[in-house]
Amino acid sequence: MRIVVVSDTHRNFHALYDIVEKHHKEVSLFIHLGDGEREAEEIAMAFPDIRLKVVRGNCDLASLAPAEQIIEAGGKKIFLCHGHTVGVKGGTYHLESSARSSGCSIALYGHTHVADNRYVDGLYVMNPGSPSCPREGRPSYGIIDIVPAGIMTNIVRL
Repeated sequence: MRIVVVSDTHRNFHALYDIVEKHHKEVSLFIHLGDGEREAEEIAMAFPDIRLKVVRGNCDLASLAPAEQIIEAGGKKIFLCHGHTVGVKGGTYHLESSARSSGCSIALYGHTHVADNRYVDGLYVMNPGSPSCPREGRPSYGIIDIVPAGIMTNIVRL
């Protein structure tokens, strides 16, 4: 199972569209980690056959999407959040604790606009960065492959 993870598109529909267009035939799930709910809704209309999960970011005003969500994909539990509710600008301790206490194998967050891809004591932790307004390095998004042999996470630089 392949998953594409995006965050912090901040109304840049074209950046998100280009990623979905490139991967929509090979990906089982697209995840948007907030601050881009409007363009995620537009993507769902442009690509009605894709599977898309969205959580609310701090800039997604009046959103009805959850701030945090736990999903199952490829037999693994994944913790999704934008990051502002667990204080990721001060570190990922609370994010990791929430994911572990929920039995998750993967913790995904955004908010910082800085790509992060680590394996910490049995937990994969990823921030895909931002494809439209990164704060460090080049624009980016993430890819997760879940296969019988395990999990592989990668940051893709644009």
